[in-house]
Amino acid sequence: MRNQGVSSVATMTITSLDDLIRSAVAAPGNPKLAIARSGDAFVLEAAMQAYAAGLVEPVLIGDQNVTRRIAEELGADISSLAGIHLPDDEAAVREAVRMYREGEAALIMKGAVSTSTLLKAVLDKTSGVPPQGILSHVTVFENPALSKLTLLSDAAVNIRPNLQRKVEILRNALIVARALGITAPRAAMLAATEKVNYPAMPATLDADLIARMGQEGTFGDALVGGPMALDLALSAQAATSKGFHSPVAGQADILIAPDIESGNVLFKSLNTLLGLDVAGVVVGSSVPIVVPSRGDSARSKLLSMALAVHLNTTS
Repeated sequence: MRNQGVSSVATMTITSLDDLIRSAVAAPGNPKLAIARSGDAFVLEAAMQAYAAGLVEPVLIGDQNVTRRIAEELGADISSLAGIHLPDDEAAVREAVRMYREGEAALIMKGAVSTSTLLKAVLDKTSGVPPQGILSHVTVFENPALSKLTLLSDAAVNIRPNLQRKVEILRNALIVARALGITAPRAAMLAATEKVNYPAMPATLDADLIARMGQEGTFGDALVGGPMALDLALSAQAATSKGFHSPVAGQADILIAPDIESGNVLFKSLNTLLGLDVAGVVVGSSVPIVVPSRGDSARSKLLSMALAVHLNTTS
């Protein structure tokens, strides 16, 4: 994320996803969002909602014939938006990255392409966007049990992170949490049990080591607990009934999954089983990348754009 100094938006505490949209709309300017590829109904619907709200100015990259047909089906007028005809997936993502590199766009969004295709272009050593560490996916959702925003990472990028990768995934999530106004985040390193069980469950040892790092001040003003089962992280009652004591228990702001499989299952359960709206971006680069699931609703895609705008403004 580009360092644009601290604005008034940076001091605003975001307590709901609606707050996130309001904060992004109030941000100065109307950033251009390069969408690769735009030929997707949910993506196009969200892009038009974001444009109408003054959130972003979408640039539609992809098969323009498909994009126009979908727009007509939606009853959306895209005549005022810039469009670039590139039917090929790889060409479309390369153009989105080029636009960012050359200052023609402030943000990048995944349309009807795979996450791996987009991130491959972002990470290209000659034509991509140099990372500022590792890339990781951060999801923000409204926790109905605690009535606050909760972050989840990583559900989309790092497949089987080792100890050091988990440390960096946590660091990225802490940056996002602080940008949302959570000044002293509480992070739970998730596992299947609260006890170290090595070598049968390597994630429990990683979680214990990272929690110890947190106690030593490695992550600044943050509390890190683990290993910790999901119920212990989010339910004080569950922690009490199990005799588990941690300043993070029942109050976690951040959930760090041990691997992409558990993270992705948890992410998909939020919108599929619970029907929750979510915002998701890939961070760790100079540009927050909007990478919603292709199955996400138009509102979740809109929220993801708002999160990217907010992060780009407050960084």
